[in-house]
Amino acid sequence: MDTNLHCRDCGSTTFAEGSLEGYAAVRPTDKIFSTGSPITVLFCKKCGEVVSMKVKQTEKFQAL
Repeated sequence: MDTNLHCRDCGSTTFAEGSLEGYAAVRPTDKIFSTGSPITVLFCKKCGEVVSMKVKQTEKFQAL
C-alpha cells in the first residue's frame, strides 16, 4: 500500500482494506449466471472515504 496516501475528504493517512462480496460481486455482463468476483475496497479509517475499488478475480473476465 502507498504510504503517501492522504484522504481527500479529511486528510487522514490511516486506511483499511475490506471486501464487497455476495450480491455486490462484479460479474461479466454477458454471463448472467456467472458467480462473478468479490471487490476489494481501500478506505479511510477516519471518515470512510473510498480510495480505490479493485476486482479480485480478473481472470473471470478473460475471453474464453
